[in-house]
Amino acid sequence: MLAVLAAFKDSFLLWLFVPYSCFLWWKKEKTWLLAIIAVFSFSAFFYTKNRNEDLKEHIPEHAVITWTGSYTISGAKLRGFSITDSGAKIYTVMTFSNKEEKEEYENISLSGAMFRVKGKLTPANMPAHQYAFSMDEYLKSQGAIGIYEIEQAEYIGKKKSISSVLAQQRLKVKKHIERTFPKRLAAEAEALIIGDQGNVDEDLSRAYQKLGITHLFAISGLHVALITLLLFEIMLRCHVRKEHATLAIMIVLPMYACLAGGAPSVWRSVTVVEIMMISRASKSLLTVDDALSISFILLLTYQPAMIFQVGFQLSYLATAALIYSSRILQSSNHVLLQSFYMTFVCQLLVYPLLIYHFFELSLSSFVANLVFVPLFSFVILPINLIMLVLTGISLPLSNLIFAVYEPLRTWLTSGILFCKEIPYQMWVSGRPDILLCALAMIGVLTAFVYIEKKYFVRAVACILFPILVIHFASSLHRDLRITYLNVGQGDSAVIELPYRKKVYVIDTGGLLRFGQEKWKEPKNKYEVGRRVVVPYLKGRGIRSVDAMILTHADADHVESAEEVIEELRVKEIHISPNSWEKAVMGEVLKLVKEKRIPLKERMAGYSWAEHRTEFKYISPTDTNYEGNNDSLVLLLKFGKFKSVFTGDLEELGERQLIGNSVADIAGLTILKAGHHGSKTSSSEPFLNITKPLLTIFSTGLNNRYRHPSQEVVDRYQRLGYTTLNTAESGSIELSVKEDSWQIHTTAEFLEKKKALSK
Repeated sequence: MLAVLAAFKDSFLLWLFVPYSCFLWWKKEKTWLLAIIAVFSFSAFFYTKNRNEDLKEHIPEHAVITWTGSYTISGAKLRGFSITDSGAKIYTVMTFSNKEEKEEYENISLSGAMFRVKGKLTPANMPAHQYAFSMDEYLKSQGAIGIYEIEQAEYIGKKKSISSVLAQQRLKVKKHIERTFPKRLAAEAEALIIGDQGNVDEDLSRAYQKLGITHLFAISGLHVALITLLLFEIMLRCHVRKEHATLAIMIVLPMYACLAGGAPSVWRSVTVVEIMMISRASKSLLTVDDALSISFILLLTYQPAMIFQVGFQLSYLATAALIYSSRILQSSNHVLLQSFYMTFVCQLLVYPLLIYHFFELSLSSFVANLVFVPLFSFVILPINLIMLVLTGISLPLSNLIFAVYEPLRTWLTSGILFCKEIPYQMWVSGRPDILLCALAMIGVLTAFVYIEKKYFVRAVACILFPILVIHFASSLHRDLRITYLNVGQGDSAVIELPYRKKVYVIDTGGLLRFGQEKWKEPKNKYEVGRRVVVPYLKGRGIRSVDAMILTHADADHVESAEEVIEELRVKEIHISPNSWEKAVMGEVLKLVKEKRIPLKERMAGYSWAEHRTEFKYISPTDTNYEGNNDSLVLLLKFGKFKSVFTGDLEELGERQLIGNSVADIAGLTILKAGHHGSKTSSSEPFLNITKPLLTIFSTGLNNRYRHPSQEVVDRYQRLGYTTLNTAESGSIELSVKEDSWQIHTTAEFLEKKKALSK
């Protein structure tokens, strides 16, 4: 692991072999063992390093690619991984020209299909901020060198292999489930039987996350173990000799891993079982932890980048937790207590990793797993397997059973969705730094030792101390923090007062959705709030929003508000007078009523102060809502720092500010440009009065409106004013003290990260 991480991240990590070797020498391990470890580890380092360099190749405009079994079809796009004729792995994107072409691709297995293509490698888009999904990191974890956009494709044949044959069978099973299972049960069956979660409802998926049982909605090691046991027992009952049954299992398991989609947890389980079976057959009596270690080494040797996959990390860490906590698990013979201990041990050891990747932890998982693990493992999974076989034998009989099972399963789903709404079941931790994660891990391991020795008070202290440090660490900042989020073609800003006394969110971004043919619509619509705004807030450790300020009723400013309201506690919402009448505010109003959030109309003149920070609305001045020029404009003062958030204010609104609030807007530190820098805003008289030290444009990359207008950009340059654009710089964070301020952008963060990795 150290060798692989050193090859990918920083060669300095190799120095950790020195204390490790000293530890082994102190433990009086044999010299030849130390030599083998050193040779193997450094070989792994140089192999991975050279492999990474070899992958940095140029893909020609014309190439031959072979599709792998890892791809998805959604809307008008085919996306997945393919291998070039030179052996490089690429993330390939193809756009369908018509509905018929899409349907043709949906009904065939692409695994092993060879195409002569014309296209080009394109850079991955910069992540919206440091807590958002990074395409570059995803490609690295998959061992891919980049994104290849196909312009033309010609089918030239199919490469025959075991994996392509199994992928074809996987597609047949998928189509069979879609054809024979009730629509409400098909997505779950696909997820549990073949590991395909493409059709899983997003609300249900989020409910599983909140309850901490997401692992049950996918094929896990437990599923593989149960299926292995079931097949083994069936063969023994059919009078198959034990040796032959073992051999059959060893052959079938890797095939099932391919059929199940090849998730890290599946391959971990399969390889451990295979190693243990080989060990018993050769009478070498290998221990389970050694089998797990060998499995770990084999998978990293095959694909070193797998170390960066979250599923890989969680799978091995959770398994190690169970293996090394056997004394705790065996301390009671009661089934319920043992189930609780298993959940407790797994959840506790993986929690530092979970909060690092997802910034939150399900507190209800300790109880939910007691109910749902046995329910899914011993009831729902077997029923789905039985129904898969039965639908191939007798549809009338299977339909009769479905008529009884479907209402019960629907009732269970309703119960899960109800549990999702229970408040305070998620601990939003924020992303702790590596040192805090290490502290949390050490605390858990120490607690396990104390639990084994029955020192329960010390164990609780070891667990709680790092949790409390992590919980409060994110709010211990003395400066005012303002973040202009990169939400694409939209607006969103987050204000955090010193020591996070208050948090304000100004607009939430959103998409202007244009009508298109139904076949072009993706299965799951992209949601700015869920993908950008909420991850930023949770990544920062923000658990509640004191006021959400919706400047005006445009989709690119308010459409994502409901996603933020659903995920965090919002104490009140400020809107421009009568803007609530617009249709785009419908979902917000519905949630406001459900959650009983105060909705307050504000206008020019309303002001308040918090922790040495002054706020004042300086527009609109009337209650007749007419659009952009009635945006709720906020003035912020903190010491010598002064900033204005203009919403979509245009030239008419700017003239009104000059007439009504010239003293407030004169001599700004930061100006958020009105209407994304369109040519109808940022008028010269307005700029001559505000004289901003920095102006920020909030726009989308290559947006259809061509914001900011070149005319406006030229005006700023002519007047000598500095500008930044979220489309180019990513999210822009300001750290403000009473007499100074600093800027940090996502682009700068990524550059520093890249430099460190080199």
